[in-house]
Amino acid sequence: MSFDITFNLKDSDLEYFRDVMRKAQTGVANIDEQHMLDNVRQLVSKIETDVPEFVAQRLKKLELLVTMIEDAEWNIPTESHQDIVSALAYFNNPEDLIPDHIPVLGFLDDAIMIELVVAELKDDMDDYSEFCSYRDREGVRKDRDTITRDEWLADKRSALHS
Repeated sequence: MSFDITFNLKDSDLEYFRDVMRKAQTGVANIDEQHMLDNVRQLVSKIETDVPEFVAQRLKKLELLVTMIEDAEWNIPTESHQDIVSALAYFNNPEDLIPDHIPVLGFLDDAIMIELVVAELKDDMDDYSEFCSYRDREGVRKDRDTITRDEWLADKRSALHS
């Protein structure tokens, strides 16, 4: 038997989580970016099979952020890149607000943080998803292995002006 539990976070609650996120972001300058991405990827693969569904769904979004940074064809703008790296900083610490080893609840804070990150980076994530669809479609149509972000943007501009 399963059942739903719903709760609302007030602005003050969200501000608390944002403050925790900001504190994690201040330490990001001392961490090697590739090491941090590897840690996040490791966290996702380690826990994705052993967590409640509400966490597993959100982990996919975290994976998408890592993929956005590593996708050479996407060539993410510097500002978006920095925003994502800063957002991922929180997930680099296994001893976060609620230690991850606590069954079920240990990932509740991670799920909340992922939702905050996704809300902040929604436009970038939507653009990337649209680009991936375009790349798949155009790669087949043009019989090419690589389609770049610049080509996608040029096509979007062309469509807007026609």
